[in-house]
Amino acid sequence: MRSITIIYILLLCLLPIKSATKRALLVGISNYPSESMWSPIHGTNDVQLIEQTLNTQGFKVSTLKDSNATASKIRKSLARLQAEVTSGDIIYLHFSCHGQPIEDIDGDEDDGWDEALIPFDAKKKYQKGTYTGENHITDDELNSYLKTIRKSVGPKGFVYVVIDACHAGSSYRGDEDEDSVVIRGTDKGFSKSNKQYAPRIDKRGKIKVEKSANMANICILEACRSYQMNREIYENGHFYGSLSFYINKLLKTSKLDKDISWMEQIPKMIKQDIRLQLQDPVIETSL
Repeated sequence: MRSITIIYILLLCLLPIKSATKRALLVGISNYPSESMWSPIHGTNDVQLIEQTLNTQGFKVSTLKDSNATASKIRKSLARLQAEVTSGDIIYLHFSCHGQPIEDIDGDEDDGWDEALIPFDAKKKYQKGTYTGENHITDDELNSYLKTIRKSVGPKGFVYVVIDACHAGSSYRGDEDEDSVVIRGTDKGFSKSNKQYAPRIDKRGKIKVEKSANMANICILEACRSYQMNREIYENGHFYGSLSFYINKLLKTSKLDKDISWMEQIPKMIKQDIRLQLQDPVIETSL
């Protein structure tokens, strides 16, 4: 009987042990359709940069770029990720696009505004009977996806979210040269009632978010505070989102796991860049 027990234990030891999966979804938009009224930026450059680096770290990477980064396809990709993730997974979500304040409709925002990511098919202005904001992806909607993913991944996993957009820029784009100024986002709120957007002044660099024993910890890194502009930078002959560029630089030598100490270096690196003196990234984390 004892020998049978020993054989059983040995067989169990030989069974493959499921390791955590590293999954990433990268969304980047450069060329919005002209009818959307959004200026071109360089979000696809960010995706190309980050994708290469995450591949070297063993991530299963999915990307959505330009015309593939519609609201429907982003939502389907997030829903698919919800269904695929398992306990212990490391998740990395990255959004390089325009951002815009959108008038709050459910009353959960003190200042009356939600923040929204701008997919390829989201328009800049409210158009009665034509476009009413259905393709804007608000922070409330994104948080709903994140909460489900955090529960599925569980306390043994981790979730990262990077938002290289902003909600206070002028949506300005200079000429295509190294001295250009390319701004992501707009300070013109999306509003049915033509309400004027006034950003809330919150100077916190680190914000605590919900923590639970049955959910993975999360770390969200945003390019700047709500009242600041997010400037692109020109490096090696290309424009990149400043946040994406410095994240990629760190991930060349830092392992993407449950230790967020590498991410906490980002605000210092951006502050040392003379081009970005008026830009302060924000970290939101459950840790």
